[in-house]
Amino acid sequence: MAGKISSKKPTFFVILAIVAALAYVAVNGFFWLTDFFIVDIKGANEMRLGIDINGGVDAVFECADKSITPTKDQLDAAKSKIEARLDARNILDRDVAVSYEDKIVLVRFPWKSGQSDTDSSAALKELGEMAHLTFKDPDGNIVIEGKHVVKATPGYSAETSYSVELKLNSEGGKLFADATKRLQDKNISIYMDDTLISSPVVRSHITGGTAYITDISSSAEANDLAAKINAGALPFALSVKSNSTINATLGKGALDIMVKAGIVAFAAVCLFMLLYYRLPGFVAVIALTLQVACQLLALSVPQFSLTLPGIAGIILSIGMGVDANVIISERIKEEIRSGKTIDGAIQAGFKKAFSSVFDGNITVMIVAIILMIFGSGVMLSFGYSLLTGVLLNFLCGVTASRLMIRSLSSQQWLRKKWFFGAGREASK
Repeated sequence: MAGKISSKKPTFFVILAIVAALAYVAVNGFFWLTDFFIVDIKGANEMRLGIDINGGVDAVFECADKSITPTKDQLDAAKSKIEARLDARNILDRDVAVSYEDKIVLVRFPWKSGQSDTDSSAALKELGEMAHLTFKDPDGNIVIEGKHVVKATPGYSAETSYSVELKLNSEGGKLFADATKRLQDKNISIYMDDTLISSPVVRSHITGGTAYITDISSSAEANDLAAKINAGALPFALSVKSNSTINATLGKGALDIMVKAGIVAFAAVCLFMLLYYRLPGFVAVIALTLQVACQLLALSVPQFSLTLPGIAGIILSIGMGVDANVIISERIKEEIRSGKTIDGAIQAGFKKAFSSVFDGNITVMIVAIILMIFGSGVMLSFGYSLLTGVLLNFLCGVTASRLMIRSLSSQQWLRKKWFFGAGREASK
């Protein structure tokens, strides 16, 4: 039995070291460069802040070819493609709208992390190419256009080496099937406006709306080609009619106030947990620190734009984490008072508290998922912050807390009921 107890002792210190490391990275970031790879983890000070906090870019796009009058469907398709690009860059705080009367697409999105200047023209480059994508036969006739492309995906296989998988819509699939039937062993050239980006050879008659561009020399080349095809998958080429900068709707002052209020509230909650629940409260403080660090990393690493509603989602999920630790601590205290040993009370406390914690979190998780599926912009930011917080609540508030409290309770000097808020007597 003694061997079992001592085997738990290092667990607390291992978790504490992990928490300290994650908290440091979450605040300061981490950068590591070698000859083979780069690790660049952005900290909280390099987060992408939303328009409401940091301002952003406002741009108006129009059809580059003045001889074309875009239809409603084409404008909607252009809007969808731009939204997909923003989604791919995790820019949640954005607004994409269409004016059917003026035949324009309006786009608003926040500055990139670390972008200190106010050059909106440079910021627009993040949206990618707005040129017209065409696939042409050797005679220069257009086979398919960007409007026919659903998605291009880079890949690798032992047979074809690096490649790009091309998915076409139903109309594009039929046109491409007709073209590849008559162009076998000939080139189909891919252009962005008048710039040639690839010229693959047709090896077989392609049906079904899926084609593969093979004989690509490297992963970087495959990624670059797929990115260019996706960027050009617009119903028509777009040009910038006008652009300007947007001032923060609430300003960084609001963020500073929220951060200071959050630090004060977190410190007050930690003090209460320590004084009232003692050892379980100490464990709860470390678990909450782990939850906050992981949640900051969940936002900063993928560069999800952080809005004030997103911050509200973080605060709400932290509150639920406190609630979970309170429920667990109270259950352990009640089990000790009912006569159970320290080990028995810890086991029974977590077991009986889990259903309450699970029920409360799962309902919030469902709401967060619904917000992410049907919401957009700041609603999506709130849903993402809330969902990651709830998931981390299970990991930190339940799993990590259980491991730490079992590890600490294996120390003989901590095996007193007073440390669990249940009295002064030593446990049996």
